[in-house]
Amino acid sequence: MPVSGRPLPSGRRSSLPALVVVEDDAELAGMLEEVLSETYDVSVFPTAEQALRAILSQPSDLMVVDRRLPGMDGVSLIGCIRQARIRTPVLMLTALGTIHDRVTGLDGGANDYLVKPFDFDELLARLRALRRGFQAEGARRYIGQALYTPGNATVYLPDGHRATLTTTENELLRLLSDSPHHVYSRQEILSAVFSPNDRPGTVDTYVSYIRRKTSKAVIETVRSHGYRLGTDA
Repeated sequence: MPVSGRPLPSGRRSSLPALVVVEDDAELAGMLEEVLSETYDVSVFPTAEQALRAILSQPSDLMVVDRRLPGMDGVSLIGCIRQARIRTPVLMLTALGTIHDRVTGLDGGANDYLVKPFDFDELLARLRALRRGFQAEGARRYIGQALYTPGNATVYLPDGHRATLTTTENELLRLLSDSPHHVYSRQEILSAVFSPNDRPGTVDTYVSYIRRKTSKAVIETVRSHGYRLGTDA
């Protein structure tokens, strides 16, 4: 099975969690894609550079990264992702299994480490655990000094006020907070949150609703590009 190298979907093509696999061994990459596709919406990339471009454009829910890759290695890839403030859980796959190698990988930003050869049942269990932990962590997110809890659609402002969001407002703010460094175009937000029949102006309207309830600084306007999460709320 060939390595797909396809771009991540704009928005979400299915209800499955999006998972990126970065593996240059075509045979192993094919097996990973076949097994993981039963549970995840999988995108496979043979190089770190290709994966990085895709992740910066549209972050995924999980990543599986080989340590030894042509060009940029797996640790450097994870470092670039973390510098971009993307918190996606990453499991590193590698044949390097010494304590030093594990420590280097984890200190480099990986969340877990699995040594080759591995059992697919263990890989799936580790991915489930990573996703559970990330979802629990995502129950509390900070926007500057404001506390945002997507689970109950509430923003707690520094002055003590509490703003309750509608379902659509919450989905929009959750999207922005999933990748706070990423600038989302209006079309990206439409695809992920709204109906395909809605117009780009709908995004502006809901951004205005959220700001009115919370603070103008909660969502930052990036001129000629779109919106991203604010940092000064």
